[in-house]
Amino acid sequence: MNWLKIMVGALFEVGWVVGLTHATNTFEWCLTVIAIVVSFYLLINASKQLPVGTSYAVYVGLGATGVTIADFAFFGEPLVVGKVILIVTLIIGVVGLKLVTNDEEVA
Repeated sequence: MNWLKIMVGALFEVGWVVGLTHATNTFEWCLTVIAIVVSFYLLINASKQLPVGTSYAVYVGLGATGVTIADFAFFGEPLVVGKVILIVTLIIGVVGLKLVTNDEEVA
């Protein structure tokens, strides 16, 4: 369940990073602030039971991957082979961290 919180938090991270870049009115800025709060709440909450370093690495890795994919899909960023290779490498690293991390409660 805590890894799910990390993944959902990373989705909200994508939302607030995109919001910081593209928000143009009060409503969009409010959504950005809400995404920031939800994102960090989920990260902090999950990190109470998971190793903090691994949790943060997975959170940031998924968030960076999501932002890059959003740039390609929604904002016309060109699809560059080098970026794709690096994103795949990042995902392999995130999955590897998850696989070698003991899910036992840290508290």
